[in-house]
Amino acid sequence: MNFFAVLLALLCEQLKPLRHGNRVHEAVISWIRWTGRNFDAGASHHAAVVWCITVLVPGLVVTLVYALAHHVHVLLALGVDVLVLYLTLGFRQFSHHFTDIRDALDRGDDETARQHLAQWRHLDASELPRVELIRHVIEHSLLAAHRHVFGVFFWFVVCSTLGLGPAGAVVYRLAEFASRYWAFKSRVLDAPTNVQLLAVSRQAFGWIDHVPARLTATGFAVVGNFEEAVNGWRRDAALWAQANEGILLASAAGALGLRLGGAAAPTVTPDRSKTFDAGADPDAIGAAGSTSGAAPQLGHLQSVVGLVWRSVVLWMGLLALLTLANLVG
Repeated sequence: MNFFAVLLALLCEQLKPLRHGNRVHEAVISWIRWTGRNFDAGASHHAAVVWCITVLVPGLVVTLVYALAHHVHVLLALGVDVLVLYLTLGFRQFSHHFTDIRDALDRGDDETARQHLAQWRHLDASELPRVELIRHVIEHSLLAAHRHVFGVFFWFVVCSTLGLGPAGAVVYRLAEFASRYWAFKSRVLDAPTNVQLLAVSRQAFGWIDHVPARLTATGFAVVGNFEEAVNGWRRDAALWAQANEGILLASAAGALGLRLGGAAAPTVTPDRSKTFDAGADPDAIGAAGSTSGAAPQLGHLQSVVGLVWRSVVLWMGLLALLTLANLVG
């Protein structure tokens, strides 16, 4: 049933994507604000409490709802799976940013493309040359595809197999969003966040994303240039400050034969430096180099789309085989 739930959710998301700034998104923001305001008193031990309430309590609620639905009828449980996956999994939650940037670059309007990238990732991209702009679009798009699709996919399958329904999808998305939101609040909104809370949220998401990131990197290797992807994984993953991001991006760079990373922008996520040339010291965070390969060009954006969709087909095919084996067995 997992296969059908994921397939139906992806189809629904393609036919009628959630609009930007929808009520679910606003509700999640309100929830994170409420838990931080009411349970974070600034002490170090409060950070773990806030994180558990923010991330695990909604997962528990979803598990209870799923169990009740399954008790009533299996099709109702399938409906719960599809609804939760529709809200947590899918390309259309971020692909409009990618499309807007690609269209602007295709028209030769680099300035508009920089503005779209800045709005998407809350970074100052005003001084980026075209090659660097494309590189950052590729890096952010690969990370977004992993966090909106493959990571959610993995934890949904694992928790659903354990009888917890779609709780894994909820926990993964909330853990990712919480770590990103608290960093955004502290850096961009000038609203200081409990340093320990920020550290706990990042560490917790790093643990949760440990296996999914490596599976996504493996998928990129299988559907791309396998030998170069594996070599890039082993050789270049340490170029990024975060191990999960490094493995994923190094594998993708090898699979596509692209040059990613580099000192022009020490990191690829928006919670580490406000501008590309006034952020952390590249030597201090271990991101002073770049992978081998061709310099990113406009045509490589389509190659990235192809790599991601081939990976989706790969994992959906494996899930279909597992579902078939379960039905036959």
